[in-house]
Amino acid sequence: MTDKIRILIADDFPLLREDLAELIGRQDDMVVAGEASTGGEIVALARETEYDLILMDIEMEQMNAGILAAERIREEQPDANVIFLTAHETREMIVTAMGAGALDYLVKGCGEEEILYHIRSAMEGHPVMQSRIHETIMQEYARLQKSERSLLFFINNISKLTGTERELIKLLLEGYKVNEIAGIRCVESSTVKTQIKGLLRKFGCSRTKEILQIIRELNIGHLF
Repeated sequence: MTDKIRILIADDFPLLREDLAELIGRQDDMVVAGEASTGGEIVALARETEYDLILMDIEMEQMNAGILAAERIREEQPDANVIFLTAHETREMIVTAMGAGALDYLVKGCGEEEILYHIRSAMEGHPVMQSRIHETIMQEYARLQKSERSLLFFINNISKLTGTERELIKLLLEGYKVNEIAGIRCVESSTVKTQIKGLLRKFGCSRTKEILQIIRELNIGHLF
């Protein structure tokens, strides 16, 4: 790349802004094209400045100021390249960045080489976040697929439960042990164990914990 990467920095923390500007200024292939401390400032700066990339803090004058600014900038400049600066690396952050059209995101406090690597990779057309997006999408797909199968399977089997079996699951969800359930229902513990074995067969599970975990994950405890 012969021309320098022109970078706008948006962050409401002066020291971090200065550190980023100093780091970029030391690079032969980068230059700071402008700085802003609020979402409104960076939107205005992006309108009047020639740039290649924006390093955008998410939390400035408000919690989502950077996201709103990125959305406004990309409405006017659909090809605008944005890398978010965030204090947290989470699945939600990936989804948020994707939703706002960002190329990538940087976790505050990461090393200088990592910052430069993210910037250069994004400008070369293969942002680091791509692999994370792919991984996240695949995990989400697998989770939804599993949830859909589990939900259909469970709803089908729940409809076939007897009143006694429903009550048994309700007591198990409430944290009661076999002996306590036997006392509540005025039956022998062996009877409860036999009923639990029947439940396990119906749901294709080896332990009651598996049944309870799936019920909680699917958020269908109210059915009992």
